[in-house]
Amino acid sequence: MSDTSSVKALNSTVEIACPRGNIKIGPDAPLTFFLGPCALESREHALFMSNAILEIADKLGAQVVYKTSFDKANRTSMSGYRGLELDEALDIFAEVKDKTGLPMLTDVHLPDQCEKVAKVVDVLQIPAFLCRQTDMLQAAAETGAVVKVKKGQFLAPWDMKNVVNKLISMGAKDVLLTERGSSFGYNALVTDMRGLPEMAAMAPVVIDATHSVQQPGGKGGSTGGQREYVPVIAKAAVAVGVSGVFLETHQDPDNAPSDGPNMVILSELEKLMSELIQINALVKSF
Repeated sequence: MSDTSSVKALNSTVEIACPRGNIKIGPDAPLTFFLGPCALESREHALFMSNAILEIADKLGAQVVYKTSFDKANRTSMSGYRGLELDEALDIFAEVKDKTGLPMLTDVHLPDQCEKVAKVVDVLQIPAFLCRQTDMLQAAAETGAVVKVKKGQFLAPWDMKNVVNKLISMGAKDVLLTERGSSFGYNALVTDMRGLPEMAAMAPVVIDATHSVQQPGGKGGSTGGQREYVPVIAKAAVAVGVSGVFLETHQDPDNAPSDGPNMVILSELEKLMSELIQINALVKSF
C-alpha cells in the first residue's frame, strides 16, 4: 500500500558515532537495542541503569543505545511523574555518555528543545502523539541528529510516508521509524506485523515492544500494561525482520514512577535480548 518512490533520499542504514565503535542500524546491520527506564528519575538511577545495561551489552556483544525521557509530557493525569528539568537532565545525559560510552536517545516535546538536546543526545525521538507536527519534525531535522519517529496510534503504517516526506523536504537523512501499536477499541493497542515491512520500505524500523503492550488510561488515572506479552511482540517483530528493538526496563518496574506495568524487569532483560539476537541471526541466515 505504501508509495516508496518518494522516500529514497533517506539513508538505508543509519550510523551513530560512538566511542565504543560506531553503531549501524538497518536491515543488513546487527540488531540494535534501545534500552533504559521510561523516565529519568535521578543521576544515581541513570548511572545504575546505564552501567547495568552496558554490562549486559558487553556480555552479549549487542549494539545498544541508552534511552530515557527527561519529561513525560503526555501523562494520563496531572498527578503523574513528569521528570527532571531539561538543563539538569542534559548534564546527567552527558555524564552517562562519558562514563559508559553509550549513545543516547531521549524524547523531545517542543520544537525549541531540539537544538539544545541534540548538542548532547545522539537520537531525537518524536513521540507518537506528535509524529505529524510539522514544526517538531522540522526542528528535529535541522539539528542533523538521527530522528526517530514513533508511528501514531491513529495512523496506518503506510501513512508514515507523509511523515517521512516532510523530513526529507527538511533535509533529514538519518531517520528511524518505530512501531508502537495502533488503537484497538478503548484502552487497548494491537500491533499489526504487516506494518513492519510497509514502513521498512521507507526507513529502518524499530519495534517498541514495551509501549505496544500498554493499556492507555487502563487504570483510570494512569496507563496499564501487560508486561508478560513484551517478549511475544519483540520476538514476532524480530522474526519479521526489524532493524532494532526498543525495550524499556527497570530494576523494580512495579514501583517505577512511569510506565511500570509494561517495562521489562532488569533481571530478565539479558535472557530476552539473547533470545532476540538468536532469532535475528536465524532470520538473516535464510
